[in-house]
Amino acid sequence: MVANILHLVVYTLMSLLMIIVILRFLLQLVRADFYNPISQGIVKVTKPLLMPMRKIIPGLWGIDTASVVLMLVLQLVGILVLGLIHGQLVIVGYPMHSIIWAILGCLTIVSNIFFWSIIISIIGSWIAPASGHPLLNLVNQLIHPIMAPFRRLLPPLGGVIDISPILVILVLKVVDMLILRAAVASYLNPSLVIGVW
Repeated sequence: MVANILHLVVYTLMSLLMIIVILRFLLQLVRADFYNPISQGIVKVTKPLLMPMRKIIPGLWGIDTASVVLMLVLQLVGILVLGLIHGQLVIVGYPMHSIIWAILGCLTIVSNIFFWSIIISIIGSWIAPASGHPLLNLVNQLIHPIMAPFRRLLPPLGGVIDISPILVILVLKVVDMLILRAAVASYLNPSLVIGVW
């Protein structure tokens, strides 16, 4: 009972932190509006963790490698803590498995962020198509790079009905299936990896 409660608390808090760190990385990658209030909130939360790492880990080819390392470190910390709660020291016994699990967990979170961002964008376009809400603006900036090729391939029907999100969601589900296949091949324990649900 106590182990289950601890697991829930640690998993939830680590999931929120992982989502925020990954969002910071993705928003930088797509060059989203830095002055958006939501972007500013994400920057404030992640700054204390990222600033010391940036002094050690330089960026490469315009990619914030410190954020990538932070994602993996947080995922490994999550695996270690959840493993301790359940009496499984995976990191000590199988360090390569833990690193692979950390990568797969991060990829799952990225896939889910894009999936839910597309859903939010679709709902926002129905409810408030001309809204300047900061969340909708940020979501649209986030998904634009992955939506643009599909929109060129399949322009809106009748000039108004955009069905490209269906194709992107289909591709994301295929990616999820590939991640799941890799997870099974690496003997991933879903209860120990943040983002695998």
